[in-house]
Amino acid sequence: MSDTDTTPEPSVPATLPPALTPAQRRQVINIVRRAARAEIMPRFRRLSDGEIRTKSGADDLVTDADTRAEAMITRALQIAFPSALVIGEEAVASKPAALEGIAEAQLAFVIDPVDGTWNFARGLPMFGVIIAATRFGKPVFGLIYDPVGDDWAIADEQITPQLQRPIGPAKELRVADAKPMEELSGIIPLHLFPAQHRAQLAATFPGFGRVNTLRCSAHEYRMLAQGHIDFSLTALLHPWDHAAGALIAQRAGAHVEMLDGGDYSASRHEGHLLIAPDKVTWSKLKKQFSFLIAEPEAE
Repeated sequence: MSDTDTTPEPSVPATLPPALTPAQRRQVINIVRRAARAEIMPRFRRLSDGEIRTKSGADDLVTDADTRAEAMITRALQIAFPSALVIGEEAVASKPAALEGIAEAQLAFVIDPVDGTWNFARGLPMFGVIIAATRFGKPVFGLIYDPVGDDWAIADEQITPQLQRPIGPAKELRVADAKPMEELSGIIPLHLFPAQHRAQLAATFPGFGRVNTLRCSAHEYRMLAQGHIDFSLTALLHPWDHAAGALIAQRAGAHVEMLDGGDYSASRHEGHLLIAPDKVTWSKLKKQFSFLIAEPEAE
């Protein structure tokens, strides 16, 4: 794959500068593609047992592809954006305090070098690289790259969100149209919710058309932004999983809001993020999931 063949950038209104210039966007794309080519794809379906390790539990994996790709992307972003804060998922695993800088940083990059590591480690081609740029915690640029397909979803605060390829026309991203509740398809990773809520949450599933999880935020957000699924609800707000996707989905027309109210921020690490095709659908879904934010009764 060529580092220089990228889809032409859409025009941006001159009155408000984008978070990154077109040249900087291309630079970030090429950084990610080079890392995927050098550190991720050569290890796909070729990992030895020693190259797969656990973090918080048996299903929370990290591989040499994660650590080496993150190191390569981090170095390149620090060179390209010397004044920016650069935070990687694997670096946070050893230094959690690094997350505290997101809220104060004028420009921060948040990296998930291999999102969907469980899939990657098991040889399933359902993984991606996620890069978000934030300004004082607010997502202002998002890139979700698929190393297998060599294409990427991209958006910032102004450009039309697109699915781009190295060669060929870009595809504008647009979320699904509103539909009845019983026809909605959604993403709810049940295992990430507190144990005391799982049974009640699972009881809502028959009221929808389909509820899934792909074990990969990168592809879940790409599906959402393309209109292939209707909504998502999550309870684990790691910024490397959600900052880019929340922005891309919002720019593609989705209503993005915390279940307890307010805008999503990459500096917020607790709560429930609910994304739906529009505000009306979002409000209906909120009623379904209101028990998640109900105040406990006094004894």
